Amino acid sequence: MAKNGMPNFGGGNINNLMKQAQKFQKQMETMQKDLEDKKFKVSVGGGAVTAVANGKKELLDIQIKPEVVDPDDVEMLQDLIISACNEALKKAENETANEMKKITGGLNLPGMF
Repeated sequence: MAKNGMPNFGGGNINNLMKQAQKFQKQMETMQKDLEDKKFKVSVGGGAVTAVANGKKELLDIQIKPEVVDPDDVEMLQDLIISACNEALKKAENETANEMKKITGGLNLPGMF
């Protein structure tokens, strides 16, 4: 224990730790901003339905080829839309996880994203 009753962490080591934490925080903020601006585009059904999501996992756009719209088979179109949306969001999630691993070196930091 140091004289002031606090544990002695070695002075310079705590400063280095604080600098590393600040650097880590800046890297996280930059990565998060970059991913929020990035768009993830996925097509399904041979390009019949295309969905675009961003890194905030928000759906930005849906494109449907007119020849896919069949009033007698609405269920197929619904399935294609759901599939395209899920794949675009999954792509955004995977990219976020991969970028996070690069910064954290694989550390498990729950709740960061």
